[in-house]
Amino acid sequence: MNFWANTPCDVMEKDLLRSTSLNKQEIDELIGHAVSLKAKQKAGEDHHPLQGKTLGMLFEKPSTRTRVSFEIGMVQLGGHALYMSSRDTQLSRSESIEDTARVLSRYLDGMVIRTFSQKTLETYAHYTAIPVINGLTDLLHPCQILSDLMTIVEKKGGYQGLNIVYVGDGNNIANSWINASLTLGLNLRLACPQGYGPDRTIVEKAQSEAPARIQFFDDPFEAAHSADIINTDTWVSMGQEDGREERIKTFQRYQVNSSLLAVAKQDVMVMHCLPAHRGEEITDEVADGKHAIIFDQAENRLHMQKSILETFLVHSRQEH
Repeated sequence: MNFWANTPCDVMEKDLLRSTSLNKQEIDELIGHAVSLKAKQKAGEDHHPLQGKTLGMLFEKPSTRTRVSFEIGMVQLGGHALYMSSRDTQLSRSESIEDTARVLSRYLDGMVIRTFSQKTLETYAHYTAIPVINGLTDLLHPCQILSDLMTIVEKKGGYQGLNIVYVGDGNNIANSWINASLTLGLNLRLACPQGYGPDRTIVEKAQSEAPARIQFFDDPFEAAHSADIINTDTWVSMGQEDGREERIKTFQRYQVNSSLLAVAKQDVMVMHCLPAHRGEEITDEVADGKHAIIFDQAENRLHMQKSILETFLVHSRQEH
């Protein structure tokens, strides 16, 4: 398997709405191209395949890493990024998504959308002729998982055969790890409190197609036994603030701390997509410790976003 490909593949689908939009070869080539782009940047090599292209970034949710990595990535690839908050557009005055999508499709070469509903994202994609990239929805966060896979490949040499564990809320990150595991054949264990598990439809698909490889636990220590990778995320995602206190109480057993790491492999690596709420889902000791690769993850968002942008804005099968 060649993780270090120099050129991206021709992607079959126009849009990146979920990791299942990609097959295994396409994911591997996105990772390989991201690694190549990272090396070019470190060596100071110019690479401007998106000269003259403009990326629209329509965000309904606040962002640090997604916004900055896509904006900087577009500039480094020679293009231009235009940030748009939904409240600053005619969407705030009841213009339809369908009409907005049709208009923006005439101006832009691609769009990154960060919104609440997966259905909203898919509506944009349906009514545009340009690539639409999922910058996060409540259901899925495919760009984050692709970046995480890149980081695992860098640190471990590959992802096959590893015991990958996710501990905490069954949110968009958990859902996206399940989807990626179905495509790539990963060994994945998830530990979530009862009532806070991943999306039911995604879980049912995993239980039907890969019950031996994708497993679900109530006990985080059982899930983390002999883990190569332990992932976590915030217990309170955007839009869930009203239930914060109840969530904090429910999730106490699911903290990634030194006791949890003690049951994993000695060289276990800890991942967190950030922002971290230290003292809640992860301790300072772990987040700043020798096992953490959290900030490598964050850096790789830039390189993976560049790989995604070049692949989809140049090599995808766009509609005309």
